[in-house]
Amino acid sequence: QNEKELQDVVKQQEEKMLQLIDKSGEVTRLKGELSQLKRSLQRAETEAKVLWEEMRGQEPKVDAAYIQERVLLRKEVDKLRLLLLEKEDENLLLSDKY
Repeated sequence: QNEKELQDVVKQQEEKMLQLIDKSGEVTRLKGELSQLKRSLQRAETEAKVLWEEMRGQEPKVDAAYIQERVLLRKEVDKLRLLLLEKEDENLLLSDKY
């Protein structure tokens, strides 16, 4: 009887340890993702500064259509980068499962 209870307790502890290992792996992955997002934010801020400097340096007769096109293109690039990150995350999750 006592041996059976002890085996059950040991099995429960092993399951808890495996869950903790899984969670620590998830925390590590999330920290990596956070780091990547911080780098992306820094790149975006740098790009924004460059664009503002470029716009400030231009004459008042700046072509509004040109600026609007550049803004739309920049948004499209950002959207594509986001989609890429999402796909990379999905691939990571799939590779972690198998």
